[in-house]
Amino acid sequence: MDLHDAKRVEIIIEAPLERRLTEAMHAADVTGYTVLPVLGGSGESGAWSREGQVSRASGIVSVVCLVSPEQLDTLLEAIIPVVGSHIGAVSITDAKVLGASGV
Repeated sequence: MDLHDAKRVEIIIEAPLERRLTEAMHAADVTGYTVLPVLGGSGESGAWSREGQVSRASGIVSVVCLVSPEQLDTLLEAIIPVVGSHIGAVSITDAKVLGASGV
């Protein structure tokens, strides 16, 4: 089994900022990611839900990627200007990736 060390980065952000975020990720040479809709949750302002929203403008998305440990600082430098002043969070966890090419 060929396991590679990686960092799993999950970014929770307002949906209208998704394009700016993924452009920043591409600028940091991170081109592999997954965008997921967030259906609801709870934060500083209390519980919320996507139910009843007419447009995507008030929605939240989760963008998940795996990067090599060496790529992490470059990625963070690229995304912090997008994420820093908006609703959202960035979490980073250690991961192992199975595959010949790694991340």
